[in-house]
Amino acid sequence: MNIPLRKPAMTREQFFEWAQAREERYEFDGFAPVAMTGGSINHARVVRNLQAALAGRLRGSGCEPMGPDAGVATAEDTVRYPDGLITCMKAPGEAYLVPGVVVIFEVISPSSSRTDRIVKVREYAAVPSVMRYVILETATAGATVLERSAPDQRWTASALTGGEVLPLPEVGIEVPVSEFYEGTGLLELEP
Repeated sequence: MNIPLRKPAMTREQFFEWAQAREERYEFDGFAPVAMTGGSINHARVVRNLQAALAGRLRGSGCEPMGPDAGVATAEDTVRYPDGLITCMKAPGEAYLVPGVVVIFEVISPSSSRTDRIVKVREYAAVPSVMRYVILETATAGATVLERSAPDQRWTASALTGGEVLPLPEVGIEVPVSEFYEGTGLLELEP
């Protein structure tokens, strides 16, 4: 049986050039641009809280939080824009891709759940420097944490609730999960 292979519509470099001329946000799945839609108010609050929690703890450490406009090159020619990431490598300000990403955060919504929990798990595993992938929920206060201690290892998963602490040993910090959910009303739903 012959299965037709999907041919890329553009290269990663062509995508960057194309995307710079657009007002809308896109990711690149290695074949074609994929529109990024807006999220709920709680999605925006969790992203804001994530950035604040990381920036305060990483200040002066040599590591830097970025997102959601910082690109990550994953499997093949794919480019993703996670809601948050941490890198400890410097990159020129005009670069489109962040080097040396060690932790990635995605804040999921019902429409992105499949991509974030299946597709991106595989893609982020293909990035040797990524040691931890944190998926933050928006329907409840909690996180799914995928971690590994070496690039050639498989992810191990754990779940955290709003009352627990997220360890980030790759960068020497810890963050109470509850900080990500301040102002969302989701902490009050915890049993």
